[in-house]
Amino acid sequence: MRARTDSDTQDDIHDGPRPGTTGATEAADAAEPDGPDDDADHVTDEEHGIEDARRARWTAIGTGALLTLAGLAASLLRLTGSAPALVPAAYALGAAVCALAALLGSRGRTRRALWLLIAGVMVMAIGDQAD
Repeated sequence: MRARTDSDTQDDIHDGPRPGTTGATEAADAAEPDGPDDDADHVTDEEHGIEDARRARWTAIGTGALLTLAGLAASLLRLTGSAPALVPAAYALGAAVCALAALLGSRGRTRRALWLLIAGVMVMAIGDQAD
C-alpha cells in the first residue's frame, strides 16, 4: 500500500496510467482503505472474537433459562395464592419472553436476547407491582 497526495491522483486522472505501469496496481491501491491498524483489527478478531461470542451466547442461554424458571415458579406460586389473575399471567408472560431470549441467544442473537431479557424482567416486575 502506498500513500498518494491529491496531486498524484489528479495526474492519474488527466494523464492516464504512468509509463511502465498497467494502471491496475494504482486502482487497487486507490480502492484499498487507508488505515494504520488494518492488521491489528484482524488479530483482535481472531484473539477475542470467537471466545467472546461463545461466552455471550452461553450467558444469554443461562440467564434466559434461569429467568424462565424463576418466572414460571413465581407464576405457579401466585396462581395458588389469592393474587389477581393478572399477576400469574404477567409472570408467565415474562417467563415466555425470557425463554424466547434464551432461544435467540443460542442462535447468536445476543443483543436481541439481552433486550428481550430486560423486557421479560420488566413484565414480571409489572406483575409483581400489581400484587
